Amino acid sequence: MPEAILYEVKDHIAYVTLNRPEVLNCFNYRTLQRLGEVVDEIHHNQDARVVIFTGAGEKAFSAGADLKERRTLSEADVKRNVRKIRDVFSAVEALPQPTIAAINGHAFGGGFELALACDIRVSVDSASMGLTELSWAIIPGAGGTQRLPRLIGQAKAMELILTAKKMKADEAWQYGILNKAVTREELLPACVEYAAAILKNGPIAVQQAKYSIKHGMETDLQTGLAIEAKAYEVTIPTKDRVEALDAFSEKRPPVFKGE
Repeated sequence: MPEAILYEVKDHIAYVTLNRPEVLNCFNYRTLQRLGEVVDEIHHNQDARVVIFTGAGEKAFSAGADLKERRTLSEADVKRNVRKIRDVFSAVEALPQPTIAAINGHAFGGGFELALACDIRVSVDSASMGLTELSWAIIPGAGGTQRLPRLIGQAKAMELILTAKKMKADEAWQYGILNKAVTREELLPACVEYAAAILKNGPIAVQQAKYSIKHGMETDLQTGLAIEAKAYEVTIPTKDRVEALDAFSEKRPPVFKGE
């Protein structure tokens, strides 16, 4: 049986691929378990400075929960699966490294929720996506009802969730969900271009900026400013900060080591 999740790190970029194209990269429990293990490994891998999530094949990023498996599960097992997918996607969001969703095809339900848990979203222009759970008489259970309104506002999120709307990529871009919609040939290069731009910067500063934004958005302005101040203080004693000043003085590109 092939690996449900493919994972490699190359040039400081971690590539995570949902590898069940025959079932539109749906999430069964085994896939969720493995994805959780990979995310935990990335969290502690200092060589991985940016993470790109994508799906195998050309049809789907992920169509969400594996409904064939779901039909065989008891209510207790369904609760277990929903808790697992919620926890795994929360772990994705909590990664210290910036994350990019390379949406290579359709992204519905849990697949769309994984993209929402990422920091940057790039999609092929032919993809459709949305939180379609209400059409199955359930609700988004992996963070969709919380992350989407925080991203685009309550009124637009209400519209998309309550109508179970399927959007084309250009619509998702207009809603402010996608950073970019590109052709299939441009998808991975566009994501690597984002990653390369991030990798030029101080690794510790990148992680502290992400931390400050993520946690600051969850609170009031004054508390957010205090979070920013603490995050800034983390960068002050680093060798990378001194290296940036030396490089500027010597008129050369800085060489950051994440120290």
